[in-house]
Order: sequence, then structure tokens, then C-alpha cells
Amino acid sequence: MDRRSFLRTSALGGTAAAATTLAAPAIAQGNRTLTLVTTWGRGLAGVHDAAQRAADTITAMTDGALTIDLKAAGELVGAFEVFDAVTSGQADMYHGADYYFINQHPAYAFFTGVPFGMAPQELSNWYYQGGGMEFHDELGSIFGLKSFLGGNTGPQSGGWFSKEITGPEDFQGLKFRMPGLGGETLGRMGASVQNLPGAEVYQALASGAIDGTEWIGPWADEKAGFQEITKFYYTAGMHEPAAGLSLAMNRDVYDSLAPAHQKIFEIAAGEAHQWNLAQFMNENGAALQRLQAGGVTVLEFPDSVWDAMGAAAKETMDAYAGDEIYDRIRASYNESMAASSGWIQRSEGVYRAQRDRVMG
Repeated sequence: MDRRSFLRTSALGGTAAAATTLAAPAIAQGNRTLTLVTTWGRGLAGVHDAAQRAADTITAMTDGALTIDLKAAGELVGAFEVFDAVTSGQADMYHGADYYFINQHPAYAFFTGVPFGMAPQELSNWYYQGGGMEFHDELGSIFGLKSFLGGNTGPQSGGWFSKEITGPEDFQGLKFRMPGLGGETLGRMGASVQNLPGAEVYQALASGAIDGTEWIGPWADEKAGFQEITKFYYTAGMHEPAAGLSLAMNRDVYDSLAPAHQKIFEIAAGEAHQWNLAQFMNENGAALQRLQAGGVTVLEFPDSVWDAMGAAAKETMDAYAGDEIYDRIRASYNESMAASSGWIQRSEGVYRAQRDRVMG
């Protein structure tokens, strides 16, 4: 039996018992407390906010019938242990970046970000109108999860470096923090890629354990304090052009909820997704100005680096071809991205260029 089959079998068995244990007093009392574990350290700008937003919304919309007890990374389980905690029934739900779990299935990357993938509006188009949500549900069902997008950081920055990047050769031997398929892409370019939880990145950078890192974008990066350590900041990256965050519930727990509460779970996740994207996009501009005023050198990768990243990204994405659900999700994702991009470039893209030219 492979790991996925085992996890599904054990989750459906173990979590059913856990759900029954939780449900009996909840029915008697007319209310229920569900445990939410996250991949985020408490207070991490934006990402923890999205988890708290969803938790508070569920509690408010159910008028307290469902109370969400949020546990930040390390308070119940570690950041990268939340997936197994929920599939096994140790916790009821998680909030996190699903690309942390590509070891469970590589297709999870599509619900956070893949190299040279979708921008924010493109991701929303695919997820809510192009079948993405249904694919997320299908993938989650393998592991006994009910999954929804529940946050979005918007376009993520290329990252912080100890020196200027002048060509692809500068990635050789570079110790760099980047999760997901983006990290695999840098690995193909010769980087020594590290996958660290967000709460551990500052110390790793400060100690020299890593030479550079990506985190999110100007606002969250400023809050994390990376500008105190290094001053070379690349504002555009290939790895997460619209990083989706996920809210996932143990499917047996989800199935035990009243239909109205199931719908509230879905609505709370969707509202957190839109709210969080607006939060990041609203904060990033002013934060970038502050970083520059504080002496940070803001740069863009040269074309030679983008070209090398593109070639490596194709190898990374192709390496997983042949897995049936991965191939179906990838095909749907790429088809939707091409259709959305074509219209956005011809409408919003043209308008923005002309607006900035005319209104100057």
C-alpha cells in the first residue's frame, strides 16, 4: 500500500472516531470547538492574519455554534506537520500553503504557486470559474480533506540576497530558502535550496545558515526584518506569482457538520482569500518605499536569469508528468491561464499602460 492510500485509509478510520468523540458533546451542548493548526508563526504579517480572519468569520457566522481554536505553528504541531495532524484526526483543520505538502502529492503546488504560473486574477478565474476548486476537492479527498483557498499573498518577490545577481552562474552553490516547485527550479540551477518555516527564516539568514531567502513581499518582508541583514532585494520572482493559501478540514469532521455550517466554512475561506489579497496589495507599495528610504537596493533579475529560470522551470514541471491527476490539473491550469492572460493583456494591460502614459 502506498503512502497516499495508507493516509486515506487511516484518516478515514482514525478521524471518524475522533469526529464521533468530538461530535457527541457538541450536539448535546449545541456548540462545538474545532482546532485549527497553521503553518504560520503567531503574528506573521498577512499569512497569520488570513488564518485568524477565516477562524473569526466561521465563529461569527455560526453565532458561536462553531468556535475555532487557532493554534499557530509550534503551539500544537510544527509548521510542516499540520497536514498529517488533520488527516490523522489530531486536529480538525489547517491553514497553510499547500505547496509545503508536495511530498504528499506534487499537484498540491498548483494551489499555492508554480514557477511561471498564474497571477492573482488568473488564479481566481481558474479556481472559482474554471474547475480549480473542484480539482482541489478531488485532490483533498485522496487524503480525507475538504479544501478551499483561504488567502492569497499576491505576487511574491524574488528575494533577499547577500550580493547582486548578475547571471545564472550566481546561483551555483547559493544557499537559498525557497519551498515548492520554485525551490526545485533553483536547485536545477545549482542552488542549495532550503525549505524553512517562515518563523525560522530570519535567524537562518542572520546566522549565515542561508545566503538568501524569499518570503512574501515588501510588507511582510519588512515586518520580518530582512532589511536589517542584507540590502539586495529583487522585487519580482518566478516562483509564486499569486501564492494561494489553503483552509482544509478533515473530511469526516466536515461531513459531520450541518449543511449550513459547511457552506459557512466555504464562504469564510473565500472571503479570507479576497480580503488577504487586498491586504497584501494595499500594504506593499508603501512598504517598498520605506525599504528604499532605509537603504535597500531594489533590483530586477537580468534577462539571462529569467531565461535560465524558465528552462529549469519547464524541467521541474515536466518531471512530474505521468501522474494522472497531476496531468489533468496541469492541463486545466495552463488552458485557463492562457485564456485569462490573453484577455487581461488586451484589456487591463493596454489600459494601464495608456493610463500611466496619459495621466503620468
